[in-house]
Amino acid sequence: MYAEGAFGTIPELYVRPAYRANRLGLDLVFQAKSFGASRGWTRLEVTTPPLPQFDRTLAFYEREGFSITGGRKLKVTL
Repeated sequence: MYAEGAFGTIPELYVRPAYRANRLGLDLVFQAKSFGASRGWTRLEVTTPPLPQFDRTLAFYEREGFSITGGRKLKVTL
């Protein structure tokens, strides 16, 4: 009921700084979205810590289509 069907979560995603310029984070999020869509999930959720040093992380997920649902929880419809 909460998510209107099955959904997935990304409990933690960390890309080492040396690999961030290689779009590895983008590729991982794309693969997670594709995997969820292929399984019939209605959405994918991720949470970032509510600390200022994670503002760039929050912005990354928003650029990838995630929207804030409360606090630092974000979701994207698949």
